[in-house]
Amino acid sequence: MLGWALTFLIVALVAAALGFSGIAGAASSIAQILFVIFLVLFVVAMIARAVRGQPPM
Repeated sequence: MLGWALTFLIVALVAAALGFSGIAGAASSIAQILFVIFLVLFVVAMIARAVRGQPPM
């Protein structure tokens, strides 16, 4: 999921550099949403590991 967020970030940066503001804005929004989802899932996974008694990675 983090890979997808980085991919959309790169697409947004390239589109912004070329002047495609609509595509850049859409790709940037998608990248932000995917990054937030990744962070939430990461925190949930860390909490689940701690509850099960396993040490952090």
